[in-house]
Amino acid sequence: SELHGSSTQIPQSASLLTDCPPLGLETLKIDDFQLHASSMRHYGLGPHRGRLNIQGGLYEDDMYDGGWCAGRSDPLQWFEVDARRLMKFTGVVTQGRSSSDWVSSYKVLLSNDSHSWVTLKNGSRDLIFSANREKEIPVLNLFPKPVVARYIRINPRSWYASGGICMRVEIMGCPMPDPNNYYRRRNEVTTTDNLDFRHHSYKEMRQLMKVVNEMCPKITRIYNIGKSYNGQKLYAIEISDNPGEHELGEPEFRYTAGSHGNEVLGRELLLLLMQFMCQEYLSGNTRIRRLVDETRIHLLPSINPDGYEKASEGSELSGWSLGRWSQDGLDIHHNFPDLNSVLWEAEARRWVPRKFHNHHVPIPDWYRSTNATVAVETRALVSWMEKIPFVLGGNLQGGELVVTFPFDRTRSVTALREATPTADDHVFRWLAFSYASTHRLMTDGNRRVCHTDDFTKEDGTINGALWHTAAGSMNDFSYLHTNCFELSMYVGCDKFPHETELPEEWENNRESLLVFMEQVHRGIKGVVRDVQGKGIANAIISVEGINHDIRTASDGDYWRLLNPGEYRVTVRAEGFSVSSKVCAVGYDIGASSCDFVLGRSNLSRIREIMQKFNKQPISMRQRLRQRRLIFYIVSYNLFINVYWLLMNQIILASFLTVH
Repeated sequence: SELHGSSTQIPQSASLLTDCPPLGLETLKIDDFQLHASSMRHYGLGPHRGRLNIQGGLYEDDMYDGGWCAGRSDPLQWFEVDARRLMKFTGVVTQGRSSSDWVSSYKVLLSNDSHSWVTLKNGSRDLIFSANREKEIPVLNLFPKPVVARYIRINPRSWYASGGICMRVEIMGCPMPDPNNYYRRRNEVTTTDNLDFRHHSYKEMRQLMKVVNEMCPKITRIYNIGKSYNGQKLYAIEISDNPGEHELGEPEFRYTAGSHGNEVLGRELLLLLMQFMCQEYLSGNTRIRRLVDETRIHLLPSINPDGYEKASEGSELSGWSLGRWSQDGLDIHHNFPDLNSVLWEAEARRWVPRKFHNHHVPIPDWYRSTNATVAVETRALVSWMEKIPFVLGGNLQGGELVVTFPFDRTRSVTALREATPTADDHVFRWLAFSYASTHRLMTDGNRRVCHTDDFTKEDGTINGALWHTAAGSMNDFSYLHTNCFELSMYVGCDKFPHETELPEEWENNRESLLVFMEQVHRGIKGVVRDVQGKGIANAIISVEGINHDIRTASDGDYWRLLNPGEYRVTVRAEGFSVSSKVCAVGYDIGASSCDFVLGRSNLSRIREIMQKFNKQPISMRQRLRQRRLIFYIVSYNLFINVYWLLMNQIILASFLTVH
């Protein structure tokens, strides 16, 4: 009888026991031409699609389906990987197709020339490994001992009875010594940054943030914005020359990550970024010093620590969705109130701008009720976003290489994808391009697409609703409820890359992270004051031709992101006269100053005088009523006088006639 190899759903300890990282099917280090198969159902289910966690499109078609499927269902089928050099293979990870096909057992064959194959054995018998029992959860099988070869084949022996032979695969392996260093030159990235390149548990993340704070106490501050469902604090670190306070005229910037707990690359990138900025500030890097001195930066690396703990149980090779949601099963990134519908309905009723503002759209009362289906993490984010006058923000996501910008929801409720631009579409496109164009891979037309969409055709960016519609996104909420322009950066094809991949991912994203932060200084800025020099809070800043306003912060300062050009800017505040001026935005980084001084309006002065003498100001309706009453009294008196005058004349005439 055949012996079965041991299998597991990839606990972290098992993954580490291999001492070898994934070969790179999921991360695309393995090219399409290195993948082969005995047959395929059609091209979209060819071997190039047999990558762990690869996703099919909205509509699976002949080009992009979610896995490799054999053209026939028999024990002669195989899936092959050519490592292109000798490797020490230690294990195989398998996953079903993203529909309902999976392999339940398989053999492993190895070769050095692709002609002569040796089946992996346990003693004298062929090993048959137990594989998947459903389509999504990956299963890791470790070999009894490492095996050295160039080629590796997976030969399915049994599969889901109601389906066919379909797989998504990752191979665990270490490269053998390379005397010519070809593999090292081609695949490894060296970095001079003295950073901690590893995955961090919640406790390790807190400790690392503490280390950064102790290293740079004058420019950092650790705080939390609330707690997760399981009670873990949502820690953020502030980086500024005066941490803990908002400085007049200094914009606020934020990066967040980990709203989907299984998308951990963004979490590690923010931990690397805070280390990097601290070290470079201390070393005198003028670029970093200028950024820190002129910006208040907030980094929140783990919005969903509960989800991360679930994903970390499956280590780097967890499934596509394990840990994505909050502990109570909510998608935090799309758990915000749908303010798009509120604004669009007001526009349809022609309430904007007289009865309804085109900005700072209020949150519906039902959303704030305790019975609303809102994650505690989302409530913490909303409170944080309302408390601090953020100007620009980016949330780091995983599983793709693209930057998305609002709106994320289509106007048409029936459209699955449709371009839905904001009033600031040109600004958003520039912001998205600033990140994508400086990323090492996002705009590379020669790279392989992660799953189905080739975003390089649009310079690595896309309108969120044109990709796929989603109501209640963090991006749309931020734009409609606050002054902050928010975008999503999908920073890698692999949601949970192996630790060995982190240096390369840091190099891919480092410049983009810095460049995007610098964009907070693009546009106009200023302070709105009264004639006594006191800042006016909540003043409305309107830009001619752009149907979206912003408001001043509590000190009267504001920041308005704009592309280069000349703009007529109008400021309105309750109790003050309206003021307008033309403000110019240059091409160099650095917002143009555009201050305003507002005088009190005549109506406001009248109200002040009347209040001074303890008199209540009379409303327009009251005035009309008083005028009508006076008119009626005067008219009545006039009628009575005329009546008696006529009566007297009649009596007098009668008397004279008689006599």
